Amino acid sequence: MYVAVKGGEAAILASYDLLAETRRGNPSVPELRLAQIREQMGTAVARVMSEGSLYDADLAALALKQAQGDAVEAIFLLRAFRTTLARFGSSEPLDTSTMRVRRRVSATYKDLPGGQVLGPTYDYTHRLFDFTLGEESAATPEARPADAPLDAVMARVPDILGQEGLLEVEQPAAGDPAPTDITRDSLSFPAGRDVRLQTLARGDEGFLLGLAYSVQRGFGHNHPFVGEIRLGEVAVEFTPEELGFPVDLGDLTLTECQMVNQFAGSKHVPPQFTRGYGLSFGHAERKAMAMSIVDRSLKARALGEEVVYPAQQEEFVLYHSDNVEAAGFVEHLKLPHYVDFQAELELIRRIRAERAAHAQGATMPEAAE
Repeated sequence: MYVAVKGGEAAILASYDLLAETRRGNPSVPELRLAQIREQMGTAVARVMSEGSLYDADLAALALKQAQGDAVEAIFLLRAFRTTLARFGSSEPLDTSTMRVRRRVSATYKDLPGGQVLGPTYDYTHRLFDFTLGEESAATPEARPADAPLDAVMARVPDILGQEGLLEVEQPAAGDPAPTDITRDSLSFPAGRDVRLQTLARGDEGFLLGLAYSVQRGFGHNHPFVGEIRLGEVAVEFTPEELGFPVDLGDLTLTECQMVNQFAGSKHVPPQFTRGYGLSFGHAERKAMAMSIVDRSLKARALGEEVVYPAQQEEFVLYHSDNVEAAGFVEHLKLPHYVDFQAELELIRRIRAERAAHAQGATMPEAAE
């Protein structure tokens, strides 16, 4: 049982002032603007939007500024704000096959329709400091030559395997029910894939990365191949009841990853490839890849595979992937636990006294002899 303790109001208010002073830093250094964070810290903004479940780059930038760059605190801020927003309905399913691609690579096919599009990535850079980035300059970067136009629509690489019948077919559940909304309904098990994917999309990138790493190191039965990673913009459409037809609301920048895994088959399913799926806001390849690996691991039971390893156990994965809940449970230990500790302290003292008395009683006969 936790006992509520009210702290000194003056001390708490003083801590607010000190936090604001610490956040601002040296006043002689120009203050960060939200546009700078949004435009120059795009991957951090993308992570906050994804794990905060709200696509708003300006709010994500504000959250990062307010949290002094602490991603988990920023995610918490964004989620808290999200709960205040009105809900008008659900958009139409996104069609990533129509994505206006900026980056698209496959590790399974060298030559594919539309080609490999390297796009913006650190994959081919040396991990060496670029000290020129530390030089302040007001100069505007030179415009680079326009790239050759890309195909308007690039077929997804896993669809190639699907055309040959070599990739598992994923069909909606009977009756095509609306997906569960995990922001409104609590987790229950066994969890449907819609619940698993939503939870993984909000899950902590580091936690999912560690699980994905464990699968590749032998704590799993599959070896993943990157079928395709793509980055680009996808239109979001919403169908108002009064209109009855979809309206384009705008574009989202998304990263999509489809992993391909070998499957030996079962009594009812021939040998084929199975897939794992990952989707994230913004440019977030590491998150999308880790998500897709864990998604495939969580399909073990449905595929008739033995569930042995941590990444295959959905209760373990889904209950512990949320960084806001995890941070809250760990950090609540900073709150007063005086009564609890005093009870533990008295228990330890009593046990030690009883053990000392028992030891003394056991040595008395020897002293009499």
